[in-house]
Amino acid sequence: MTEENIKWHDSSITRLDRIQKTGHHSAVIWLTGLSGSGKSTVANAVNVKLFERNVSTYVLDGDNVRHGLCKDLSFSDKDREENIRRIGEVANLFLDAGFVVLTAFVSPFRADRNRVRELVNNPKKDFIEIYCNASLDVCEKRDTKGLYAKAREGLIQDLTGIGSPYEPPENADVVLNTATNSLEMCVSQVLGHLEESNIIPRID
Repeated sequence: MTEENIKWHDSSITRLDRIQKTGHHSAVIWLTGLSGSGKSTVANAVNVKLFERNVSTYVLDGDNVRHGLCKDLSFSDKDREENIRRIGEVANLFLDAGFVVLTAFVSPFRADRNRVRELVNNPKKDFIEIYCNASLDVCEKRDTKGLYAKAREGLIQDLTGIGSPYEPPENADVVLNTATNSLEMCVSQVLGHLEESNIIPRID
């Protein structure tokens, strides 16, 4: 089937309709950083706080997605690019559905993250890049999944930081010092940014 036979169908309920009903904006919160830098931990902690505020929210986690949607992909540079492309498209659907969607992915390449940013309707407002800044040394000492040890033993190829590069954001919207700051401080920093950006209402 060619593209000319595929037509986009507009939804009977728009993103604006959902925003007006829920009382908050939707956004893609993209957490990036090395394995062990705290992306999933921060994303899920923020998710809880947003849920408590009655914000429609969802977490897309890198490991979880590779159990289903991206289970056919390897960790080669080409497949990493495709992994992020798929997640970007899914996140964009959640954005249109009125959700604050938190994505926790290493997403090591700037070009891939920038492509996701360009997917959304308003890249400056709808896509918030959060850099979980923890050094390779810190992440390797944590080694929460045992991946670094396996990589050092040669059991895992192309692990980001060991056999494959990580390109940190040059102009992240939020930088979390997850090496030294507490989880509570990191969550507060994210929520503060969402309030300042008028994504979610402030609490009086």
